[in-house]
Amino acid sequence: MNITRVPATQALASLSDYSAVIDARSESEYAEDHLPGALNWPSLNDEERRIVGTLHKESGAFEASKRGAALVAANIARHLDRELQDKPRQWQPLVYCWRGGKRSGALALVLSQIGLRVAVLDGGYKAYRAAVLADLPRLVARLSYRVVCGPTGSGKTRLLQALQGAGAQVLDLEALACHRSSVLGQIPGRPQPSQKRFDTLVWDALRGFDPARPVFVESESRKIGNLAVPEALILAMRASPCLDLQLPDDERVALLVEDYDFLVADPALLCSRLDALIELRGRAVVKAWQQKVAAGRIEEVVRELLRVHYDPGYARSMARNFSRYGAAEKIAPRDRTTAAMGELAREIVNGGTD
Repeated sequence: MNITRVPATQALASLSDYSAVIDARSESEYAEDHLPGALNWPSLNDEERRIVGTLHKESGAFEASKRGAALVAANIARHLDRELQDKPRQWQPLVYCWRGGKRSGALALVLSQIGLRVAVLDGGYKAYRAAVLADLPRLVARLSYRVVCGPTGSGKTRLLQALQGAGAQVLDLEALACHRSSVLGQIPGRPQPSQKRFDTLVWDALRGFDPARPVFVESESRKIGNLAVPEALILAMRASPCLDLQLPDDERVALLVEDYDFLVADPALLCSRLDALIELRGRAVVKAWQQKVAAGRIEEVVRELLRVHYDPGYARSMARNFSRYGAAEKIAPRDRTTAAMGELAREIVNGGTD
């Protein structure tokens, strides 16, 4: 048979060598995390796994295996009919399931019988996950970082986007985490990925960077929403050179109103988010902010949040956690606009600022 079992470390280093990466797990397993670029061809979907599991408990392994085999065969037939008909003989996939056992084995067997060369990820997703966690410190260590610092509302995300547009290497952790990294940072309609998925996204981004060029990253805390930044990465960031991005307070307030327009448009949602500050700022203070929000005085509340909550906490955190923040070069766009951030980004990339 044309089936090769590939260790996870080898697979990670050669993903681009395969014509396709196929995840034979169920749709919910795939959604939690999967190999970069993997296609989902479930040997058993979630409902079918439930049916087979129930049958195993009620009637035993033999009856469950018969039913499972029939479902797997039908699903593989559908996948082949839908996905394989236009593939040439040279098409070579990497297939995996949870442990590299029955589900990926069944699909690999059929593909090999057709005449295709098939690689099976030895140990499955479980081995891949362990290999990613082991590889992250190595990838982190091979790169150098420039940490974009600055108080809330100074435009750090806008500058990162402008830097990327100017050709710099950028690791946008908030984009990967689907969260703006503050008590108000949850984005409606965009749930955060699982921790496993976030780790994969970070690993995949790091492996694509050129070690000869710096990677720009924002001065994140250890957690972005519910997700933890990999330990090796947060330690490397905290020991790296910093840029201190500054904007006048009026510009910061206007930027936050623009970037958090979903909260400005939904005062009830903003008020509910502010409840998270009661323990830190007191019920009376938060209630006063909520009353101002209800009265449409959003900019006033934003200004007070910066002065009372965000700025003091940010200053303490930076001094405590980023060892080179005290020596950070101060940088300032002419205003908060995309055009101004683009000008500053081009100056940084072209060597106008160190």
